[in-house]
Amino acid sequence: MPAPKEEWMLQQRAALASQEKEAALKRLREAEVSLRKAVEDLHANHAPGEHWYSSFFSSRHTLCQHLDSCIANSISSFCQSFLLANGVRVGIGVLLRAFKLAKNKSFRSLLDLKLLVSEKDLIVREEACRIGLLFGGFTGCYHGIRCILRRLRKKETILNEFFAGCIAGLSILTLDDQSKRRTLALYILARLAQCIYNLAKARKKFHFWGSHWQHGDSLLFSLACAQVMYAFVMRPETLPESYLEFIVRTGPISRPVLKAVRESCRGEPVDVDALSAFLSSNSNAKLELATNCRLIPCTGIHAGRSSCMEQTSFAARSAFKKTFPLYMSLTFVPFVVLNLQKFMQAPMHTFLTALRGAVRSTSFISLFVGIYQGFICLHRKIAVKDHKLIYWFAGAIAALAVLLEKKSRRSELALYVLPRAADSLWYILVNRQLLPNIKYAEVVLFCLCMGGIMCFHEHEPDMMAPLLRGIIKSFMNRVFSTDQSQGMRLDYPAVHYVPYNAAEPAASSTIELPASEKGLRESPGESCSDVLDKLETEAFDGL
Repeated sequence: MPAPKEEWMLQQRAALASQEKEAALKRLREAEVSLRKAVEDLHANHAPGEHWYSSFFSSRHTLCQHLDSCIANSISSFCQSFLLANGVRVGIGVLLRAFKLAKNKSFRSLLDLKLLVSEKDLIVREEACRIGLLFGGFTGCYHGIRCILRRLRKKETILNEFFAGCIAGLSILTLDDQSKRRTLALYILARLAQCIYNLAKARKKFHFWGSHWQHGDSLLFSLACAQVMYAFVMRPETLPESYLEFIVRTGPISRPVLKAVRESCRGEPVDVDALSAFLSSNSNAKLELATNCRLIPCTGIHAGRSSCMEQTSFAARSAFKKTFPLYMSLTFVPFVVLNLQKFMQAPMHTFLTALRGAVRSTSFISLFVGIYQGFICLHRKIAVKDHKLIYWFAGAIAALAVLLEKKSRRSELALYVLPRAADSLWYILVNRQLLPNIKYAEVVLFCLCMGGIMCFHEHEPDMMAPLLRGIIKSFMNRVFSTDQSQGMRLDYPAVHYVPYNAAEPAASSTIELPASEKGLRESPGESCSDVLDKLETEAFDGL
């Protein structure tokens, strides 16, 4: 045991060392502020006749946190995002092609690259390039325009992110199909509305009645599916052709039968000869039907099977077989491309996770198709006249199959189907001249919504859905030289990266994370990398 005098001397030495350490840290902070001021003065006074766009190609602005020049950062962001998006689309196409070859029991052909990836059978090159240009063009333009606004405005505010996102949103023009652009714009609008609502609810400003309901997301999905399935039967021209083709191929009812059902609901003469010719060519069944009939019987809906229960079971099993390859590709490929290192560390775990998610999603789709088919057959057993609203209610009831999905995915599915329902409603209102038909309105809508989304990404990331937040981080923040990089932060203990003219931080404060990473910590002992890993896992589940 040390003597009291020696103990007192040790305490004095420890206090003196602590004071010296604090003084040294204070001098270090003062030196950092002075150095930053000197660098800013050097940039301001260097080459007075040189324009801002000259230094854009050779250096970075003092507000930029990427290490290389602004133009190099933009180009690297464009290239990486282009390759990632292109790789995801090509990977999905290759995996679907492999499923098709395996379905035909030509397993040896899976090793033949000519059959697997030939342009004759794998027509995804143009679409993959357009998707790559969409993602790459947006990320590259966003980073570049944000750097330009920093140089012009001499400050970093939320307006920089908004205008950069709006201008970069013009990359949607790489998609040549107007219906795809409109659907994507409505999807981003739904996501922006979700962010705004979450922010208002978090700040106790506003919330919908019933928002606390346990199955509110399922109700939203049910209403959206009701509109989509109504449009599928009564107004197929209001749905995107690719989406309509997916529903027709997944379901058991062909287009000629749907056309006859539509004519009977509208009170128009039914083309009985064309319907009978189609049914006889596919199932050798004969249909005796009057041209003025008001209800297509079950013998016309599923002529090959006399039992409605048998037809419902067949519809569910057929939908499972048709959609499993698609869901497996959508679940497995994006995670492998965006997280190749993690996949190499645990390939079997990744594959089993993707397989479990694909089986669950495919079961949901097959149950949806089975319930819809059963509801239509049940209506024909008890009614003598058809009505268009029957198909709206059939879609709403069949959508209850979404309860098979995990709770976290139901809202994602609702926001996926909701834009297609809104797209159909938009088309109907424009066709009835209740809304003006403005050219490139979907482009303007997409640009404005992306400006808002990027503001939330930079300043309120917690208000975004995990899927959307994970996708944006995967494409926007992959390179070390992005604006979110922490490479510019010093590693001294309690030393801060202080902007010029900013208030001096307290000696006991800690390094503060950027806004896009605030609020991501689940617990005090959880590191930032652990939180980002968890975020990517949530995004993978959403895919």
